[in-house]
This record gives sequence, C-alpha cells and structure tokens, in this order.
Amino acid sequence: MLTNEQITEIREHLENAKNPVFFYDNDPDGFCSFILLQRYLGRGRGIIIKSFPTLDKTYFKRVEELNADYIFVLDKPTIDPGFIELAQKANIPLVHIDHHPVPKTPIKYYYNTYYVDKKYDPVSYLCYKISGRREDMWIAAIGCITDSFLPDFMEGFKKSFPELIDCDYKTAADILYNSFFGKICMTVSFAMKDNTSNVVSMSRFFMKATSAHDIFEESKKTKIMLKRFEEINEKYQKILKKAEESVSGEVLFFNYSGDLSISQYVANELFYKYPKKVIIVVYTRGNISNLSLRWEKDIRVPVVNAVASIEGASGGGHEHSCGARMLADKVNDFKKKLLEEVEKVKKG
Repeated sequence: MLTNEQITEIREHLENAKNPVFFYDNDPDGFCSFILLQRYLGRGRGIIIKSFPTLDKTYFKRVEELNADYIFVLDKPTIDPGFIELAQKANIPLVHIDHHPVPKTPIKYYYNTYYVDKKYDPVSYLCYKISGRREDMWIAAIGCITDSFLPDFMEGFKKSFPELIDCDYKTAADILYNSFFGKICMTVSFAMKDNTSNVVSMSRFFMKATSAHDIFEESKKTKIMLKRFEEINEKYQKILKKAEESVSGEVLFFNYSGDLSISQYVANELFYKYPKKVIIVVYTRGNISNLSLRWEKDIRVPVVNAVASIEGASGGGHEHSCGARMLADKVNDFKKKLLEEVEKVKKG
C-alpha cells in the first residue's frame, strides 16, 4: 500500500495538473486506474499503451499534440529513458504509479508499492485509495479482480451489491469465474482487446456510468462493448477447451495462433482449474510469440533465468504470474530452460 504521505503527494500532483495526460497499460487494471483518477479530477486525457513491456518514447508525441502540462503513467513496469529525457527537456512533471517488482524508474515522482511493503497491490486499488470516491468502488473492484487481487473492501462491496457477488469466495478467481460480477470483469477485459477508438468510447461510457449494472443495460453506449464480449468469449471458450486437451503430467503447455491475443486470460483460467501445474500458454503471430506463465510457486526466477538464455527475449512479472516475449522459433528452447529452472526451485 502507498503511504499516507505518498497519497497526499499524488493528490497534489493531480490538483496541480491543468491539462494532464494519463498513459495506462492495456489491461483492465490500467484502464480502471485511469478512469478512477479522471473521475476524481474531472479533466485529462487517457492514452492506452500497447508497446510491450515499456512505455516507448514514440508516445511522447501525444504529450506534445495534447499540449499536456503533466504526465501520469499507470500500471506500466518501465518507461523508455528516451521518453523520460523528452519530458525533462520539456519541463513537464512525470508521475509514475506502479506495482511491478522491477528496477525503480529514474524519475523524481515514482510511486511503487513493491518498494513500500513488497506487495503488488493493483494500481487500480492504489488509485481508488488516492481518489477516495466510494461511489467508484465498483470500478476499482473490476481492476482488482481482473488482476487476481481480493481488495479489503470486497465484503463491503458484496453487502452493497449481493446480486453481483452471487457466489461464495475465498479468492479473486472465485469471483471472476463463478459470479455475475466476474462476467462484468471479463466483458471489460475482452473490450480492451478492441481497436483504440472503441476503447476510447468505452472510457467515455465509464466516465458517466453510475454503477456496474450500467454495463449490461443495452444502449448505443454499451452495444459495441457487449458485442465485442460475445465475439471474443465465443472464441475464448473454444481456445480454452482446446488448451485443456493439452493437460499432461505436471506441465500444461499450449501454443496457439490466430488474430486473438488472449493468452493471459487463458492462462489465468487454466491456473484456476489446475493450480498444481506449471501453466505455459503461448500465442504466436508471425515470427513473434507472447507467453503467459503461471505456477503455485515463485516463477519469477525461472522465467528471468530462462529469458536470459534466449537472445532478444524479454520477460518478468509477479510471483505466480509472469509474461515473456521472444521469436517463435525460440519457444521450445525457452520451455526446456524454464522447466530446468523450475526443477531447481522444487529441489530448493
């Protein structure tokens, strides 16, 4: 959790920003973080970051186009040194709010819960604490549950909206896969896979929505979002079913291709269903593969060590959830090295 002093500092940055730009990661945690801060402040523009794993310096042109006087970066592990340099030259304050266990961003206004208490509280949870707007709890809940985090306000949320949390739960995954609210979370997750203009339309809807119920009230504002969910969910269920046919021994390795990059969601549900297995889901498009990896033990070191053995590969993440990216013809080499590293962890 951020300290009270850090929360106060971030609020001061927000109040000082007359025309801020919010760069946010391309997932529900990043999206909800932006929505929470924009609803709190009532101004600013949001820019979705699709570069991986860094906020690329080419995005600075948006800062110039929007004539922004403040930059906020939400839920992105690293920022390109070139981007930081451009911000410094333009004398624009840069505020980075994150929760990934990565080297500190070399800027003055850097806030990362990992360096506060070694925890990975989602950025949407942090932004909810910053904004303090109880009426926006449902937005924070979407960001938290999709980021596999059970927030401390969940019991209060369930009491207020029992029709949404219509299941018993011990974990965020229980809510995600067994409740109506979980369907709302997946709707937002899949809508994030749409083109940028439709994601912008969704953000405008969220700026005025009053509750999670608004999402499933069909209207011109929700039509595209709901249609996108139905389209992707149909494909997702087919991919998930095929992945489950790959279950074998202690490892579940599944490689697929096509026009739909949802490996993280497939990996998450497989991990929920098969918590004792090492989950490796690979999405390949062209000559590039994106991997989503899950394990009940700490998988970070095995991933980092395996990535280091593959030229041009990158990867990292959280204790039980990591991602990697590499040339497609290197995946088998990576898998072999990863499983070797996993065995080392098992032996202690």
